Amino acid sequence: MAKPARTSSQTNRQTSRPSARVVQLRKGATLEMVRLTCPDEGQALRIAESFGTAILDSDGIRDLHERLIVETATGLSEGLGERAMQIHLQRIVGAYVGSAHGAGQFYSRAVTEARDATAKGAGDDREDDLGPVGYDSNAQRKREFAADMGIQAHALRMAAEGAVAAYEQIVGETWKPFDRPVDNPSETLDRKAAEAQLSAFD
Repeated sequence: MAKPARTSSQTNRQTSRPSARVVQLRKGATLEMVRLTCPDEGQALRIAESFGTAILDSDGIRDLHERLIVETATGLSEGLGERAMQIHLQRIVGAYVGSAHGAGQFYSRAVTEARDATAKGAGDDREDDLGPVGYDSNAQRKREFAADMGIQAHALRMAAEGAVAAYEQIVGETWKPFDRPVDNPSETLDRKAAEAQLSAFD
């Protein structure tokens, strides 16, 4: 059975209807993501004891950064309104959380490389993994590097936790990351191409 022909008014309505634009958001790092990637206090202590690295004062780092942000907010309180203060602190805390999350991801990759190198050395049972006399093996260096990255990631996690606690204390709300709109690269390229073509008429 043939479909009825569309009237011109139906066609016009469909063509004039604006298309819905979907805006993608770039998700910011959360404190939960930091806790999943960065060592906690117990893990950091085990790393320090196993590799002979510094044992950090985890609570001290956390408390110091909490006090630091609270004191900063106190100093700015006369110059910033409530909403401006919230926006400022949201960005400051976001920087701490983002830094810790980046360190945690880097630590995770370092651990994976250390495990792979150790497994390869054990499986091959060859001497080519060893460096010159008096130097550690490649796998040992990767394990030590991962340990250093783990301690750094833990320190930044504690700083981020202190910052988040300060935000809640000052603002009275739980901190959440700001999700930024993702730029559409094709639109950007099209706009640049159009600008370049128009410049030819100058």
